[in-house]
Amino acid sequence: MSDTLGRGTPLRRLLPYHSRYKLPFWGGMGLLVAARAFEAGVPWFLKTGIDSVAAGASRTDLLWPCLGIAACVLARYVSIVFGRLAIRRIGVAVAYDLRKRVYAHLQLQGSGFFARFPTGDLMARAINDINLIRQLIGGGLRTLIVIAGAAVIGFTCMFLLAPGLALLLLIPLPVIAWTGWRMSRVVFARSRAVQEGFSTLSEQVQENLNGIRTVQALVQEEREIERFDAINGDYAERFYRLSAVNSQLAAVMPWLGAFATAIILGVGGTLVLDGHMTIGTFTAFFTYVAMVLWPARQAGQLVTLWQQGASGTERLFELLDAEPEIQGPAAGLGPLRLDGRVRLDALGYRYPGTAAASLDGVTIEISAGETIAVLGRVGTGKSTLLKLFVRLLDPPPGTLLLDGADVRELPLGELRERVVLVPQDPFLFGDTLRNNVSYDAPARPAERVWEALTEAALRPTVESMPDRLGTVVGERGVTLSGGQKQRSTLARGIIQAPDILLLDDCFSSVDTETEEEILDALFAARAGRTTLLVSHRVSTARHADRILVLDDGRIAELGTHAELLAAGGWYAALEARQRQRREASHG
Repeated sequence: MSDTLGRGTPLRRLLPYHSRYKLPFWGGMGLLVAARAFEAGVPWFLKTGIDSVAAGASRTDLLWPCLGIAACVLARYVSIVFGRLAIRRIGVAVAYDLRKRVYAHLQLQGSGFFARFPTGDLMARAINDINLIRQLIGGGLRTLIVIAGAAVIGFTCMFLLAPGLALLLLIPLPVIAWTGWRMSRVVFARSRAVQEGFSTLSEQVQENLNGIRTVQALVQEEREIERFDAINGDYAERFYRLSAVNSQLAAVMPWLGAFATAIILGVGGTLVLDGHMTIGTFTAFFTYVAMVLWPARQAGQLVTLWQQGASGTERLFELLDAEPEIQGPAAGLGPLRLDGRVRLDALGYRYPGTAAASLDGVTIEISAGETIAVLGRVGTGKSTLLKLFVRLLDPPPGTLLLDGADVRELPLGELRERVVLVPQDPFLFGDTLRNNVSYDAPARPAERVWEALTEAALRPTVESMPDRLGTVVGERGVTLSGGQKQRSTLARGIIQAPDILLLDDCFSSVDTETEEEILDALFAARAGRTTLLVSHRVSTARHADRILVLDDGRIAELGTHAELLAAGGWYAALEARQRQRREASHG
């Protein structure tokens, strides 16, 4: 679906979504316009009845006007009920389609996108802004067409009754149109300001709740309350400013309509008094005036609804216009299978906006089934290296090859199924432990889940839980300890049996004895498959086939545990320091 349509006019970008439902839309609008036609029939029958009474007609002569009015009222009722139902369902359907697209679009975005759009802002746009669009399509668009139809029908009936008097009604219309156009621009700007304020408010609440333990630990509750009060006050002030212009619209439009009514009353009343118009015609004409001026009374509400929908559309498409940072072939010729051979050829990476490269000229060949430990000081590019494998960050072309193929040319979804990264920060969903471990395939047999938990040294802990695999771990795994969360996410990576497994410092919250147990089970399960693991512990790295030491994004040391100890470099110094700490703790 193209979103290039009318980039200068936000609402035109909704046309591809709305056009899917054009048949029920025009059917519903036909019913609503027909309802106005039936409404216009009531004054016509009323005119006939009043003139009959004035002429001294019999009671029988009043029967047909009364039946005509009753029929018009009933037909109007039926038309409005089914017409509004059809239009409002379209508003809900368009909102449904937009939510689906936004959610799917967010799944493809990279770190740069989420740095520009905080979580609270995304939630506000995906919920509040889409709700404004739903109200616009379900109410604003309907009201616009209905009031236009009512004005045309009403003016036509007026013109048929008294052409000269009808033309007088056109006098205030240019003023009404100019006033609505001028104030709509103010409504748009203030509506966008309100929605941006809501985004800021949502972001503040989301950030505070995510970090509530830190806030409480540092006794910053009062400060956070003050921050929220300031942001909430700013949002309220923006809302007051929007309400002020809405109030002006709500007041000025009926006033302009009342001016037109006064003209009709004065001139039309004179015609009746002079005998040039019957009282029935004047009554019907005056009723049509109300129908024609109804748009003026609704203009304030309509302008607000329309401009809020326009600003919501503009904000929503700011998200949808953001192209995914990482893109690749949708699918290959067949299921991707990797032997696990890796070649880094002068691999480098620099984060946007930074002067120094995180990785610079890293060159190494890794054999299939080899285990490589990656060590180095903080900030030397270890996590960056692993993210490049699964293209959470994009490596330069031709610098990272898997089985001889450039990683950028492999289908992205299949790549991430065959190369699995267990991140440094363990994240668990507010679901059962089983669904978290078997997240990629919830229907996987329980036996395989238990095997993964065994390899992650978590099975005894889970077996001691009352609900075992059915234990709900809470949002972000809040009911588990740091080590239990790390082992749960490790089990989630192991259970997929990937061709290449990337472990980003997954044992930092685990004691050394448990770490030894995990590594023994892991290497047995991973025999013949390539594994890269980042660690700060020599006790972890010594199990690897080779150890890669990074320093300022470059390879500083490369070799086996024994070779690096013999070399007497940074790795050997690290081993000595950690050995002294262990001896001191046991002494």
